[in-house]
Amino acid sequence: MLTKKESQRPEDFPSEKDAKFAEKAAQAKHSKKAKSATESTKEQVEELNQEDLDEIVAEGQTELEKQLATAQAKADEFEDKYLRAEAEIQNMHTRHQKERASHEKYASQKLGTAILPVVDNLQRALAVPADDEAAQQLHKGVEMVLEHLQQALTENNITPVGKVGDQFDPQFHQAVQTAPADADHPADTIYQVLQTGYCLKDRTIRPAMVVVAK
Repeated sequence: MLTKKESQRPEDFPSEKDAKFAEKAAQAKHSKKAKSATESTKEQVEELNQEDLDEIVAEGQTELEKQLATAQAKADEFEDKYLRAEAEIQNMHTRHQKERASHEKYASQKLGTAILPVVDNLQRALAVPADDEAAQQLHKGVEMVLEHLQQALTENNITPVGKVGDQFDPQFHQAVQTAPADADHPADTIYQVLQTGYCLKDRTIRPAMVVVAK
């Protein structure tokens, strides 16, 4: 009777050509390398003294501090940009509100400026003497139209400026001539009004053309 060892045939042993044999050999080789690398790393760590470890930790801390400083700088930059943008938006909003308020406040300026020449012409027409009844009737009609226009100006906050005897003010008056001062016309007062001026609330839309006593 053959023993167990004698009963095994050569083809029963794994061959290097066998895929399973090659895989197991590769795993064994890899395991051996990993073990060798682990032992080498362990030996290197054991060789490090406390000073070396402190240096490694310090280098790592320095790098982290640099990264933190860079991140903080970027965060500060983004915050600055955000604050600037927010301030610009607020300024635009405030400017828009002021422009809107100004537009509403002086909305009637364009209409008033267009009407003023008509008022001037009607006043010149009234300055012409009415000698006959027809001229007087016409004179009366012109006077009524002028009153309506002046009322419309007043209702839109457009008021006349510049009267004889008023103190001369360059904000509201434009001096085109001078005349000698007298008892009825003290110095720096309006001696004569050549053309009435008009203001829209606190804005002068046309200065009065006047003769100033000097």
